Amino acid sequence: MTATQTQAQLRNNPYKVAIASMVGTAIEFYDYYIYAAAAVLVFNTQFFDKSDHNVAILLSLSTLALAFFARPIGSALFGHFGDKIGRKKTLVASLLTMGLSTVCIGLLPTYDQIGFWAPLLLCVCRIGQGLGLGGEWGGAALVATENAPEGKRAWFGTFPQLGAPIGLFMANGTFFTISALVGHDELVQWGWRIPFVLSFVLVIVGLWMRMTLHESHVYREAEAKGKTQNAPVKEVITKHWKPILQGTFIMTATYVLFYVMTAFVQVYSKTKVGVSEWGHPTGLGIPANTFTGFLLIAAVIFGISISLSGIHADKIGRRRYLLLVTAAILVFGLCMPLFLTNGTPMSVLAFLLIGMVLMGMTFGPMAALLPELFPTEVRYSGASLAYNLAAIVGASIATMVAIELNLHYGIFGVGAYLAVNCVMTLIALWTTHETKDVDLTMTK
Repeated sequence: MTATQTQAQLRNNPYKVAIASMVGTAIEFYDYYIYAAAAVLVFNTQFFDKSDHNVAILLSLSTLALAFFARPIGSALFGHFGDKIGRKKTLVASLLTMGLSTVCIGLLPTYDQIGFWAPLLLCVCRIGQGLGLGGEWGGAALVATENAPEGKRAWFGTFPQLGAPIGLFMANGTFFTISALVGHDELVQWGWRIPFVLSFVLVIVGLWMRMTLHESHVYREAEAKGKTQNAPVKEVITKHWKPILQGTFIMTATYVLFYVMTAFVQVYSKTKVGVSEWGHPTGLGIPANTFTGFLLIAAVIFGISISLSGIHADKIGRRRYLLLVTAAILVFGLCMPLFLTNGTPMSVLAFLLIGMVLMGMTFGPMAALLPELFPTEVRYSGASLAYNLAAIVGASIATMVAIELNLHYGIFGVGAYLAVNCVMTLIALWTTHETKDVDLTMTK
């Protein structure tokens, strides 16, 4: 058998890779989102001093930010090994890191049982989740796009992106089901643990699927040419800092939009009707399970929009497509008061549905665009760093900033915050070149 025939046999079926990347990221995002749901719904009562309800909520929400700051560290760590020893082994390690951290959260004792140690251990596990997701996305995006057929890279790149709506649906669906079966009080007391412990089964499935894949042929070619780096993170930071900055701010509006919809609007919707001391509505009094049901519907719309976005990004180009979508998100942000200031359940649902269409349209092409900004030998590190640094800029404090802005300036202030981030994304996109026809086998 010739070397060429051997290489051909080791090529992955692109559809098998696409499904494996989707399943893996779905599991990772499920783990990530069940924490977000629990932080909003129950962690304030289980892991923090309940003597001051508002403080407990803020402390619970603040733990969300820990993962965002851990993600760039995870992207640097796993990116280093992903560019040095290959995508496959690194993706297995990132899935294990996320999975074990998530299962541990489901087994933690509460504040009433061990006091201060409960939130401390929760924070440690949350950091573990951040490290795992930081390494996950870049690898999943790379194996999908590096194995994609010619001219379909953006569409194949949407498969790992579909992990986000699938994970969102699974996470909220699990909480919705448990709440419906045992009631809200039992959910808060012990039912919340079930989604976290169930992650163990999902991780086993994900590991099995990833272990059946071959290493990316694009990486193997770079390795055969001696183009892999001993210190890829150092290489990408020192020599490719411009696309890192561009990629970071290209993703910023995407993150702000998502967390405004799924975290801020959830808090705002389920908070009792009231007015801040500055005269702005602070809540709509919508039942928590009603909003969770809305998120389930919105997650389906999110997934459909992601799939369609890849087709359009392959056809007209990533840059032009995202410039149009980001401009639409800016307008949507300025229209937020129309949906939410004196919102009803139906207006909140309408806001989520429109927002998730736009979210899918901007999120879908990112798995193709960000890797296309970097050469093969630093692609894992570069794409991962850009994606996860954007999480710090656009997501880490988005919920808490939005809550404070709403208190002082109303929903218009929140919408203006989203619009400002859209402007930063538009500037970043404007400074880039079109990457649709970039050759992914390129090395520096």
